[in-house]
Amino acid sequence: MFLKHKPSDQLVEVLTLGSVYDPCQREITGRFHAGEEMQDPEAFEKTDLIFPSGESLPRCWLDPHYREQNLIKESMSVTL
Repeated sequence: MFLKHKPSDQLVEVLTLGSVYDPCQREITGRFHAGEEMQDPEAFEKTDLIFPSGESLPRCWLDPHYREQNLIKESMSVTL
């Protein structure tokens, strides 16, 4: 999988695919996909990554509490 690094506008090859989907992981391991030589792996903050199309990563991949606000709203509507 390739993602785009927002600060540098370069493609990043994701090496730890499971960490992309895990909202508890703040970083992924990847390497820039540039030049003719394979780049060394490094850590990338998931908040600095987007899809190559320019879309943001889904909130459920970034925020381990992404459902809490929906659950609070649901519980409030049940009690009212």
